[in-house]
Amino acid sequence: CSTKVGTAVVTGQNGRLAMGRLGALCEQVKELNFQGYEVILVTSGAVGVGRQRLKYRKLINSSFADLQNPQLDLDGKACAAVGQSGLMAIYDTLFSQLDVTSSQLLVTDRDFRDPSFGHQLRETVVSLLDLKVIPVFNENDAISTRRAPYEDSSGIFWDNDSLATLLAKELDADLLIMLSDVEGLYSGPPSDPQSKIIHTYINEKHGKLINFGEKSRVGRGGMQAKVAAAVTAASKGVPAVIASGFVTDSIIKIMRGEKIGTLFHNEANVWDCSKEVTTREMAVAAKDCSRHLQNLSSEERKKILLDIAGALDANVDLIISENEADLAAAQDSGYEKSLVARMTLKAGKITSLAESIRAIADMEDPISHTLKKTEVAKDLVFEKMYCPLGVLLIIFESRPDALVQIAALAIRSGNGLLLKGGKEAMRSNTILHKVITSVIPDAVGKKLIGLVKSKDEIADLLKLDDVIDLVIPRGSNRLVSQIKAQTKIPVLGHADGICHVYIDKSADMDMAKRIVLDAKVDYPAACNAMETLLVHKDLNKTEGLDDLLMELAKEGVVIYGGPVAHDTLKVPKVDSFHHEYSSMACTLEFVDDVQSAIDHINRYGSAHTDCIITTDKRSADTFLQQVDSAAVFHNASTRFCDGTRFGLGAEVGISTGRIHARGPVGVDGLLTTRCILRGSGQVVNGDKGVVYTHKDLPLQ
Repeated sequence: CSTKVGTAVVTGQNGRLAMGRLGALCEQVKELNFQGYEVILVTSGAVGVGRQRLKYRKLINSSFADLQNPQLDLDGKACAAVGQSGLMAIYDTLFSQLDVTSSQLLVTDRDFRDPSFGHQLRETVVSLLDLKVIPVFNENDAISTRRAPYEDSSGIFWDNDSLATLLAKELDADLLIMLSDVEGLYSGPPSDPQSKIIHTYINEKHGKLINFGEKSRVGRGGMQAKVAAAVTAASKGVPAVIASGFVTDSIIKIMRGEKIGTLFHNEANVWDCSKEVTTREMAVAAKDCSRHLQNLSSEERKKILLDIAGALDANVDLIISENEADLAAAQDSGYEKSLVARMTLKAGKITSLAESIRAIADMEDPISHTLKKTEVAKDLVFEKMYCPLGVLLIIFESRPDALVQIAALAIRSGNGLLLKGGKEAMRSNTILHKVITSVIPDAVGKKLIGLVKSKDEIADLLKLDDVIDLVIPRGSNRLVSQIKAQTKIPVLGHADGICHVYIDKSADMDMAKRIVLDAKVDYPAACNAMETLLVHKDLNKTEGLDDLLMELAKEGVVIYGGPVAHDTLKVPKVDSFHHEYSSMACTLEFVDDVQSAIDHINRYGSAHTDCIITTDKRSADTFLQQVDSAAVFHNASTRFCDGTRFGLGAEVGISTGRIHARGPVGVDGLLTTRCILRGSGQVVNGDKGVVYTHKDLPLQ
């Protein structure tokens, strides 16, 4: 693998070395070297580093009179001569800290005119790579005889971009990675929200459409030089990727095969590159269809839901057949039993899904529901009304039943929908999507609900903040965190489900036992299952608490507690790693009082669902008021935090955010508001001709 690092990556805006980016680069190279990959570096930056150093020297050696005169630009060759040693010293230091050895190889285009040079170069590089040494190449600008870039058509290479291409070919590289200050090649200026990253460059398609901006702010080339070099490399059989050097792990991701940057390949013109437009087209189509859906009457939208419920009942055998194929493949692949269980669709579950859709259909129509009506002035009436958000992107794992619930909620709320399920349930998701969309009338359009089948398309969808209005991830902590980090679109969801149950000193211990066991054991993998048991200190060493802990142990729950718990209650201890990743682990903590419990939850909880068990009304009220979570319970299991159990029909997820919706999100959470003003010709005119009344009016 040949990696070229541009000047804009190596240096910051002030011309000084960007040590953080260089450190990340060296760590990635070290990791690849450790994995057995052979890596060479082609680095820019010597001229930039030298210019910074010489400007400083010139400044401190200048008289006041010198400073009054215009400063001539510094000679580039002198800058290169001064900066090269400093650049390599940094590389040597960074690699040495990682227990990696690097070497410097300076070349000019004149070297390659000697036929024997290429042979000698290959021998040297092969010897270095055999010794696990990283060759670091740079053009020797200090003694180069070539004139200004691109003016000398007889040159063999013209900058470090074309040098990287030449070396990749000479050394038979399998891949050329060119790191820049942008994520890749865009269809327009990267700063333009309408511009899309081009993941696969096709010269016949993009060559005449792309307009390049100015050259690099610090280097010799720029994006045009990189594209020219990448096209040349691809034409010679070396695939190339232009990616961001500002991302700390871009090289590692590319080597893993992730969809990063822009790929150049000599067979790209025969590939199907329609995905670059499919994601936007899919989102735009969903938005258009949602507007048709909103124009239907409430009864017409209700009929669509009833037809979907009927279609599910009519296709039970087909759905189960496809689901069983997914289950068999998942078991063959060694998936965990808990994941396989979540994927399973039995006849009873499909019937239950159909009934939940009918319940949603029977709900009051939320669209255009008036929330507030005010007389602003005579014959000037303001209304605040519910309206759909627009287009929802739901990314979920393992649960094909989630597809059905979310589709029903989206239709009831008048929203377009894009769905991306896990690959492990692809056949189940596909048949459910087909059954649901088959009954959507043509007046609305089948594209109201789009099914995204490729994981690679998610990155493109997350950039469509001008079309997609809300992203709802349903899955692991890692999934939710990754989605939040990759998009500007608002994200509704929760990354953690750290739920607490606090047993107060006045608690009925029989009730406490029932609630705690249910909260932990009913479905340990659920996000609303108890993770931490808080107990008032006065209950330590009591028979009621001992009995509760023994019951948890009988159910297979391993309790992680403090020293007091171990010594007095003989509670087994597990390490924090096991607790973090095991749904059958639970943390036990003793607290001084209800306020200590509240403080503990607000500090360590995830603002999901927390419960107090107490017969003291004052303690309960304090807890309910001060615990800052999406759902706060008194004398009830945390497992009740669920859209269906709350009477929402179904839920798209549980939100712990503080903007828009919190807790289980049903139809109401998929709506926003808009303002309607009905007048009779009024104008503001400096507020001279309007007498404001601001009188509340009845909604009907």
